[in-house]
Amino acid sequence: MGDGNGVNGDLNANLSCQTTGDPLLDKAVQQWLTWDKNGRTRAQVEALLAESGGWTSCGPGSPYAVRKFGAAAGVMITASHNRKEDNGYKVYWCTGAQICSPHDKEILRSIEEQLQPWSASCWEEEQAERCSLRTDPLHDVNRCYMEELSSLCLHRDLNSRCPLKFVHSSFHGVGHVFVQQAFRTFGFAPPIPVPEQRDPDPNFSSVRCPNPEEGASVLELSLRLAERENARIVLATDPDADRLAVAEQSAGSGWKVFTGNELAALLGWWMLFSWKERHPQAADTQQLYMLATTVSSKILQTFARIEGFHFEETLPGFKWIGKRMHELAKTGNHVIFAFEESIGFLCGSMVPDKDGVSAAAVVAEMAAYLHNQNLTLHQQLHNIYRTYGYHVSKTSYVICNDPPTVQKIFSRIRNFDGAGSYPKTCGGHNILHVRDVTTGYDSSQPDRRSVLPVSKGGQMISFTLQDGVVATLRTSGTEPKIKYYTEICAAPGNSDISGLEEELRSVTRSLVEEFLEPERNNLIRRFV
Repeated sequence: MGDGNGVNGDLNANLSCQTTGDPLLDKAVQQWLTWDKNGRTRAQVEALLAESGGWTSCGPGSPYAVRKFGAAAGVMITASHNRKEDNGYKVYWCTGAQICSPHDKEILRSIEEQLQPWSASCWEEEQAERCSLRTDPLHDVNRCYMEELSSLCLHRDLNSRCPLKFVHSSFHGVGHVFVQQAFRTFGFAPPIPVPEQRDPDPNFSSVRCPNPEEGASVLELSLRLAERENARIVLATDPDADRLAVAEQSAGSGWKVFTGNELAALLGWWMLFSWKERHPQAADTQQLYMLATTVSSKILQTFARIEGFHFEETLPGFKWIGKRMHELAKTGNHVIFAFEESIGFLCGSMVPDKDGVSAAAVVAEMAAYLHNQNLTLHQQLHNIYRTYGYHVSKTSYVICNDPPTVQKIFSRIRNFDGAGSYPKTCGGHNILHVRDVTTGYDSSQPDRRSVLPVSKGGQMISFTLQDGVVATLRTSGTEPKIKYYTEICAAPGNSDISGLEEELRSVTRSLVEEFLEPERNNLIRRFV
């Protein structure tokens, strides 16, 4: 029996008397405790509430209450989010593409209307294991995927004779088995796996950052293994295997880690070359498309202008590419390549999403073909730039942990020389056009309205400068970062690479210093 002081009495009754000082939070906490039948997560919330007599002793808004609020919110978010063992799940629409507006808003509305669990059995995780209706579609899906993947392979005989050796890192994710199978589908010997990173490990124990976008600094184990095995090419898929990083060793010049934009130039060229091989008599490219996100290199746009096919940009995020692919397919058009600069590629139109597994196999075949022509990937990249013009780009970020500061930075840009006035120069370069996707403004359009959909959920402003320079500032949707993207697109025949790189460095430096003001705004610069 209880003793009336809450020590041995009804814990729920005791907890229900405690208050955070915030009625909305009180309601959410009590609702959670009413619904939560998972002993582990429920105990965490109860322990936080019971600690030090709850929150009634500290008063609304006190530092202690705020700390407790943060702790409780963290537990509830953790409990309702993927466990680290389950990271990598995505939600797709019936089109096969990831959900985007308006579907995401409708899904959220439906969730909010059905918050209460249907029954206590929903919390019995073991019930799924016992259910007779439970099936595992992985085998059949994987078989169909590999069969369709073979349609991207043009040179199986050449691949089977290829003397090149490849190293592959799965970055502690799920890519190992599927990349091995993809290589066999293309006729290659399987790549040499990095043993420390081959198997899934949600703690990512061998890397400080499980993101191959960071380049050589996180590819150390892969590069060392490749040197020991005399392998010239390293492939690395990120933990959920939808992104692909590539590095190539050149005699006497060390390792070249390709940027996402450089890989897109290679893969875009290869996919167009392959399409022409499959369709030697087809002169009409009017139903042929390549897509890229708006913060990515304009190299595909240059390809399209010279080669006569179509190119379109989308908002950042592969879900927008997938959505546009579906719309184009309905009118008989065909997307042969799509990418985002953050090493996300889609070769062909197998799935309306980025895919590191198929991209790895296609890169291997391209490398084998070029090797047979006595060319490396890096040499071919320069051949492409000599033909279509050098496209030199830079992508980086600063960290801002204070949302009001982010708002202040972008508000200043929108009112740079007075209310409603954007900057007119950057580092001495005239700004020809400004596009602000957050507000829907685009000075290059007759009606001053952005062709891309308005995206009020984040900040994104692009500047078109003289001399073929494009620069974009945008916030990340998942991290406290302000990202910046700059590119200089030179005309064919301009081979002054060092001059182009210096000009881009100067513009990028001015973009960051003049518009973001890192020191004044206490921004943390990227350090790799």
